Amino acid sequence: MSDADLISVDYEVYGKVQGVFFRKYTQAEGKKLGLVGWVQNTGAGTVQGQLQGQRKKVKEMQEWLKSTGSPKSHIIKAEFRNEKAVSSLEHSTFNIVK
Repeated sequence: MSDADLISVDYEVYGKVQGVFFRKYTQAEGKKLGLVGWVQNTGAGTVQGQLQGQRKKVKEMQEWLKSTGSPKSHIIKAEFRNEKAVSSLEHSTFNIVK
């Protein structure tokens, strides 16, 4: 696999990630990196979603979700699961799901 291969990964971020514009910043960062996918708040107080794009850019976004987030967020941890290679992107943009 090369860094240019397309991958998909699901994520969930824990901590103070709701009410701090985390979804908006996640969408902006994802778009900046050329990724597609989605982000939404959960009833459990976390933020979850899916990332798709070039492996290298997805890995950059995973680091951002683990350590940066929005300015007022406090990330405890980020979990990633269901990573898989994809032959084409399943989303056309990076959406905030309400």
